Amino acid sequence: MGKADQMMDVCLLAGEIMLTYGAETYRVEETLERMANAANLKNVHSFVTTTGIFLSFEEDGRGDIMQMIRIDDRNYDLNKVSLVNQVSREFVTGKLTTEQAYLELKNIARARLAYPIWLIHIASGIAGGGFSYLFGGGIKDSLPAFIAGITASVCLIEVERYLKVKFFAEFIAAFMGGTVAIGLVYFGLGTNLNQIIIGTLMPLVPGVPLTNAVRDLMSGDLVAGVSRGAEATITSLSIATGIALAITLFL
Repeated sequence: MGKADQMMDVCLLAGEIMLTYGAETYRVEETLERMANAANLKNVHSFVTTTGIFLSFEEDGRGDIMQMIRIDDRNYDLNKVSLVNQVSREFVTGKLTTEQAYLELKNIARARLAYPIWLIHIASGIAGGGFSYLFGGGIKDSLPAFIAGITASVCLIEVERYLKVKFFAEFIAAFMGGTVAIGLVYFGLGTNLNQIIIGTLMPLVPGVPLTNAVRDLMSGDLVAGVSRGAEATITSLSIATGIALAITLFL
């Protein structure tokens, strides 16, 4: 395998990890271009969307080389994005060779999430209880919001794991979280239903896609910005539809 082919693998793997785990498209493009230029490749161009990466450069004696990959899965683990950035910096400064950088990226890709799933569920519950109190609920409303928040988080992850349909998973999560919140208030565990429901839904709000959409638009990446904005909008509509269905059926 030639130098250009090795560098193509390194760059595409770095871009795939970053885009999969929540990096902005302009940051991915900048990272790929910096790494390719550090390898003394010429005429480097990268184009990144929310679902694909296109990379081309020129190697002496071979002309232009271009390759693309499609990104089907999207998750959020900014720790992995940070680790890829660190590998990129060390490669650009000459601390890592091409082979070493590729091995480091492989290890990052295979690594588990920074936090176990059970901790993510508990954190969602704590966030739900905290937001419930923050938005005007009482201390007694924090416990039902905590329970409903954990329920919504479990439904979100498990449904998406089996069905691979993100928006339907968010719909089910909002519906189940709202249903549990309504049931707990009905049985006397909590008094302010509106604040409990708000706290339950806050961990589901698509904060990262919305933030990335704004940052991509500000950096001039209109295609990526609009597509991420559409993703955030559809996610919000899924959550709203799920909670509206729960309220319609049980209130």
